[in-house]
Amino acid sequence: MAPNQSENRVNTESNTDEIEPVPDPVTEKSTRTRSPFITRGTPNFMRVTAALFSAGLATFALLYCVQPILPILSHDFNVSPASSSLSLSVSTAMLAVGLLFTGPISDAVGRKPVMVIALMLAAILTIASSLTTSWHGILIMRALVGLALSGVAAVAMTYLSEEIDPMYVAFAMGLYISGNSIGGMSGRLLSGVLTDLFSWRFTLGSIGLIALIAALVFWRILPPSHHFRPSSLRPKTLLINFRLHWHDRGLPLLFAEGFLLMGAFVTLFNYIGYRLMAAPYYISQALIGLLSLVYLMGTYSSPKAGSLTLRFGRGPVFMFSIGLMLLGLCISLFSSIWIIFIGMLIFTSGFFAAHSVASSWIGRRARRAKGQASALYLFFYYVGSSVAGTSGGFFWHNYGWSGLVAFLSVMLICALLIGRSLSRLPEASIASNL
Repeated sequence: MAPNQSENRVNTESNTDEIEPVPDPVTEKSTRTRSPFITRGTPNFMRVTAALFSAGLATFALLYCVQPILPILSHDFNVSPASSSLSLSVSTAMLAVGLLFTGPISDAVGRKPVMVIALMLAAILTIASSLTTSWHGILIMRALVGLALSGVAAVAMTYLSEEIDPMYVAFAMGLYISGNSIGGMSGRLLSGVLTDLFSWRFTLGSIGLIALIAALVFWRILPPSHHFRPSSLRPKTLLINFRLHWHDRGLPLLFAEGFLLMGAFVTLFNYIGYRLMAAPYYISQALIGLLSLVYLMGTYSSPKAGSLTLRFGRGPVFMFSIGLMLLGLCISLFSSIWIIFIGMLIFTSGFFAAHSVASSWIGRRARRAKGQASALYLFFYYVGSSVAGTSGGFFWHNYGWSGLVAFLSVMLICALLIGRSLSRLPEASIASNL
């Protein structure tokens, strides 16, 4: 399809109401044969979802594998809980900074090459970090891992928004994010269990090796881009596109949502281990790692949220998902370990559903320089992880779990208010704001 025809198709869709039609099976079958995009049920759709599922799994295993072992790192390197959390926060902070560059680079040189190189580098750096002996060395290696992973995070979202038929983007994004959730779970689970059996160094080396294998699989099976159109890397062009993103009524609100939702999510999981390893629970490191099984809820809630947007629209599904996070957070105030676990299940399912909807929403609103738009969303997403994840240590240290819950509740209430404003906006392209 010629570029102008593609643009006409997207602009037509952008004028639809927030509630999108449920695809009819007969229409869906005929759409597969005539759409220039990758549609659900085709071999290429299966290859794309399998490849990006693999990439998401490896990315988030590498990023969050240190989270369950923060108490162990505190003990081994004689650092405070807030300082130990820097081993994660520095990664997410550098990932956020890297997104400002890798998104525009992928707009110029292509999606697949950037993702393949980035994932391989992150795996190799994680293996190298298992051999590092000083605390500052650990932080430097973790910072480089985060910087490398920036080449996967935003570019994967952009690839999906360009190559998948618009009718199925939300569903495909949900599958990708379910891979993220399994990656986060796998990294935490392996980290907790292997550290209890062997050591945290053996754990990091093993996870790095598994991620390297996943990177090779990703390289082999991901189809090349067919709808990618290179754009200039000139600073003037980047600034023009940057200004256009901020002139859209919805994109800045989505950027703020990324900051609040990810900040709340990472902060809860940063400090739940400290709570449960202390009195009256005294849970072992291996069982702390097993708590990451709640991430399995993300494998269901992410694609489910994408499907529900076809029936109810993005706004209502998004608001409901944030409400689930707030409900799960409040349930975690109870003292029973089983009720705490249920609260974490609800909180986690709400987070991944909300992130899935927000991610697909970025692709709908950004019509130019989509890589840069996705990068900006994830920039604030990971800045929220770093800022709130470390700041939460102050509330945990001074006010305990109830103080931490109060801090996160304020963040989620702000997210609900912003989500209410988002749900009232019509679907609109950046071009309409020129």
